Amino acid sequence: QVQLVESGGGLVQAGGSLRLSCAASGRTFSTYTMAWFRQASGTEREIVAAVRWTATATFSPYYTASVKGRFTISRDNAKKTMYLQMNNVKPDDTAVYYCAGRPAVNYATRASDYNDWGQGTQVTVSS
Repeated sequence: QVQLVESGGGLVQAGGSLRLSCAASGRTFSTYTMAWFRQASGTEREIVAAVRWTATATFSPYYTASVKGRFTISRDNAKKTMYLQMNNVKPDDTAVYYCAGRPAVNYATRASDYNDWGQGTQVTVSS
């Protein structure tokens, strides 16, 4: 099993920036997908971005339409950490952000497709 721990959430003004981190520990997989989801109050959990890799390749990242051009997902293999750089944030980005993982690389955007979850970190964007 993989343990995921998020950090970096907080309060930020609209137009500002924030970087979330997700540290992974435990079992490792050569084929894996890591993703950021978010859940605003009263809404379903939605995917924000995802990065997929195998032992020999890394696929182009996925972004949901509302964050394209503003958010960047990345990972540091040596640190076993995934990041979400959030720029030009908007009040609609306010949510609890979750890190998630699954030992597969086929396309998956539903929360139910993911096996491993962090505890979440709150991001609040003030207008």
